[in-house]
Amino acid sequence: MGVVKLVVQVRLLPTPEQATALESTLCAVNEAATWVAALAHHRRVFRNYDLRRHAYGQIKDNYGLAAQAAQHVIKKVTDAYATLHANVHNGNMGRPGSARRERALAKPVVFRPGAAHPFDDRCLSWQMDARTVSIWTTRGRMKNVAFTASADQLQTLAAYRKGESDLLYRDGRWFLIATCDLPEVPVAAPDGFLGVDLGIVNIATTSGGVRHSGKTLNAVRHRHRELRRRLQAKQTTSAKRLLKRRRRKEARFAANTNHTIAKRIVTEAARTGQGIALEDLQGIRDRVRLRKPQRVTLHSWSFHQLGSFIAYKAARAGVALVYVDPAYTSQACSSCGHVDKRNRPGQATFSCTSCGFAEHADVNAARNIASRGVASWAVSHAADDAA
Repeated sequence: MGVVKLVVQVRLLPTPEQATALESTLCAVNEAATWVAALAHHRRVFRNYDLRRHAYGQIKDNYGLAAQAAQHVIKKVTDAYATLHANVHNGNMGRPGSARRERALAKPVVFRPGAAHPFDDRCLSWQMDARTVSIWTTRGRMKNVAFTASADQLQTLAAYRKGESDLLYRDGRWFLIATCDLPEVPVAAPDGFLGVDLGIVNIATTSGGVRHSGKTLNAVRHRHRELRRRLQAKQTTSAKRLLKRRRRKEARFAANTNHTIAKRIVTEAARTGQGIALEDLQGIRDRVRLRKPQRVTLHSWSFHQLGSFIAYKAARAGVALVYVDPAYTSQACSSCGHVDKRNRPGQATFSCTSCGFAEHADVNAARNIASRGVASWAVSHAADDAA
């Protein structure tokens, strides 16, 4: 049986002395990581074991890190370069020869002083009953560092925490981000599929006719965007301070909205015994051509986050999930299958020019996605049965 990886974030409550030790530790490991990244870039060495031969001894001598911490620094650097090279290979950094791509490859990776750093069970131990952790620092082992978490988080950590935890300093607060491996619930054979059409005006629309409006989220994003523009134009100390304080509010609001929508969709599918069919929207930002005023809205649209939330919640609930080709789902009639641009006279209107079927455009698209989900499930399981 597989596992579902879940990230649990808890807040640390260190004393001033403990906070000073944690700060010096993060600064040291990130300073070391920046040096190792420059070395890797200069020597063109990006594999963990190869880079270790060049850097391990100097990290311990020059930055005062323990053996395990030095190993994590090297792995952190190789992981960062692996991500960079994957983004370049996949075209996320621009086309070959583009200025953005050349800039990304021309300079080494740099780590912020407060960037997250991994700690394994040799460097970090949890005392769940006491709600404290013991963590290695450059000033020695720091014991009895208090943390706070909800009852659900504590239960999940106690039962399923496994592997590394990341120490992170953000906006004046200390956090530990722990990875938990939850057992995957067996997926039940679905009785049909609940199609989900993702959009901007309506964030998500299901084939059951439920529309989750994006009006509030889009209004919040517009308000934040205008406020950022005004504050950036002022260039005063107080404006910069306010910008820094507000920089994560929009992201938190959007994530909370996506969590709520994903939970409702998965709950509906589980209650009705259906699977969930989602559009495969990979690369949509490169495919879609929009007028300039609409580009900001598209590029701030967190459809990938909503899709990932639906995916992991479905896995935890044992709900089947399939991805389908989104081509022409908005132009095809869910009643007769006729495809025509004229079927979609307006953003919210669908009226089939062949059979006369009329429905809200997003609901019609969601029904097409549901039908493709049924077909995709049948094809994939027919192949499994034949094997």
